[in-house]
Amino acid sequence: MPKLPIITPKKLLKILEKNGFQLDRTTGSHFVLYNKIDKKRVTVPFHRKELPKGTIMSILKETGITKEELTRPLKR
Repeated sequence: MPKLPIITPKKLLKILEKNGFQLDRTTGSHFVLYNKIDKKRVTVPFHRKELPKGTIMSILKETGITKEELTRPLKR
């Protein structure tokens, strides 16, 4: 199993959008995304610094995304 990468909120949002999540609303500095297919909702704190590992793990657990999907390069 790969190590958890250091990731910024902007990169995490791109990964979530690639996996079917869409921006539902923003509340302060937090983005709330929703996946219509899976009926899942996740909140991503959008700050300037990298996300803590515990926060990343919690978001991955809520969305069902694996660590391997974080290490894959994003296609533009």
